[in-house]
Amino acid sequence: MRLIDQFKEKLFQRYLVWLCRPARLRRHLKSVLPQPYIPAPVDRKRVRAAALQVELKLFKNPLAYADEMHRRVKEAFEAGAQIVAFPEYNSLPLFGMLPGIDQLEKSYQNAPDQSAGKNTGSGISLADIFSFMTPAVKPFIDLLFSSLAQAYGVYIMAGSYPFAEAGTVVNRSFLYSPEGRLIGSQDKVHLLPVEAEWQLKRGRSFSHFDTPLGRLAIPVCMDATYYETFRILESHRVDIVLLPIANLEEYNYWLALRGIWPRVQESVIYGIKSSLVGSVAGFTFTGRAGIFAPLEITPKRDGVLAEVESFSSEAMAVAELNLDALHQLRLNHPWRDHNPTLT
Repeated sequence: MRLIDQFKEKLFQRYLVWLCRPARLRRHLKSVLPQPYIPAPVDRKRVRAAALQVELKLFKNPLAYADEMHRRVKEAFEAGAQIVAFPEYNSLPLFGMLPGIDQLEKSYQNAPDQSAGKNTGSGISLADIFSFMTPAVKPFIDLLFSSLAQAYGVYIMAGSYPFAEAGTVVNRSFLYSPEGRLIGSQDKVHLLPVEAEWQLKRGRSFSHFDTPLGRLAIPVCMDATYYETFRILESHRVDIVLLPIANLEEYNYWLALRGIWPRVQESVIYGIKSSLVGSVAGFTFTGRAGIFAPLEITPKRDGVLAEVESFSSEAMAVAELNLDALHQLRLNHPWRDHNPTLT
């Protein structure tokens, strides 16, 4: 029976690869995307960014997921965004391709003490599913976001995607250029307890990427809980941190405050937070997407340039960043302290 089960698993995995095949996606995108947009020269005093709050929906057809991502990028582009940020675990909507996902969700709901992703009676964890889906999803995601970035002439932080690698799973964010090139990626360094239980492999360092919009970094969710993350990035002269999150908890303003807002104040850096909200397989995510800056360069002196009102539904925050003002503040900050031995 085990051999039969393995054969069925391989057969269905091949079906997913076929369903997500690049040639199919490329034909679809050709029919819906505009001709590549050539962006205007960058004005470093007016860099316009969009932080997306994505409501979690399941898609049986990956092309429907592609249309949803396209819709959100187009929305940001029409709002004037030059850089667009998607949330953590942005691959969860593709769980809809799996047969029996409704039954899996019920199994998690019927075992509340295991609803954080441990095995239920089905013997399947989310980490198992991520590994199973990697051969189909990874090339699909790369082609999708590189095509969207090129079509609209924007930088896209595609969010994070758990992928199987070397016998384990990593939670990895991706950054694409307006030319459709993958600029770089970042593995989540600080894992949640449940991610550690899944034996995800954590990242060991933080990367940064030079662009005409400034030097960018793309750490993931829990990485912003620790001030050292942003201090390290600031020591490398990072201008903008794009942080995808998927908070697996009821929304609480004070708990949410442990993340990007104080990090921005401590490190004199711009922060863009994109959020996943909604429920699937017994998981409920909440958050508020926003764009943040040091107190001294925000109109209300509150550190907030834009933040969505809802913590549970689709939304978008858009704001302009002034890189010259940021650099000037760094040079003349009234209360900065710094211990180089800590970074």
